[in-house]
Amino acid sequence: MTKQDLKIKTGDGIAKAALFRPADASRAKAGVVLYMDAFGPRLALDGMAERLANEDYAVLVPDLFYRNAPYGPFDAKTAFSVEHTKTALTALISGTTQEMTIRDSGAFLDALAAEGVTGPVGTIGYCMGGARALNAAASYPDRIAVTASFHGGNLASDAADSPHRKAASIKARVYVGTAGIDRSFPPEQSGRLEEALRAAEVDHTIENYVGMAHGWCVPDHSVFDAAGAERHWKRLTTLFAETLG
Repeated sequence: MTKQDLKIKTGDGIAKAALFRPADASRAKAGVVLYMDAFGPRLALDGMAERLANEDYAVLVPDLFYRNAPYGPFDAKTAFSVEHTKTALTALISGTTQEMTIRDSGAFLDALAAEGVTGPVGTIGYCMGGARALNAAASYPDRIAVTASFHGGNLASDAADSPHRKAASIKARVYVGTAGIDRSFPPEQSGRLEEALRAAEVDHTIENYVGMAHGWCVPDHSVFDAAGAERHWKRLTTLFAETLG
């Protein structure tokens, strides 16, 4: 596995990103964009990207908060329980809109292509990245073949930029893994997303991980669950293998 640091030019500046590839780059079957959770790029996400790279994918992990860099670093276990880091994170999240990330996603896809990673792409997002992964699939339907969200919040909210509103534009396969109890994605939103995807005839699965809490997939999170994380890896790698090869 190799890691390459990139600087991606967007309409609003320069986004730092890391690109992880198999040791033999020619073995990369397809590109994947990994949309970060609220705590930003860090070793925990690097490890997750490395695991996907070892499955023979080229995995791009961009900094979605680049407009406000430098920031952090944040401890995922305590960041929302300490007032000053909670305030800083809330400002970063609210100041990085879905529309910003949708625009940036075009640059992310172009960056993969510039590195020789062509063909259909997969997207995956965790926490705040879940909605962004789905919105990217809706916004670039001819480039993104599969998308997944794990413990993603507000996937079918009342907001104008909620992903469920763009279901009709999605051509990708969709997988949504939800925490058993998650205030950011309650049962009524799950039902609304299901209805929107079915009406749009999107190939999709919504799966409830009973007993898991929001953040269970990410190893440095306070609620990380090893068994639940392995289940998520099995679902994700199977989905990508079936769709991207």
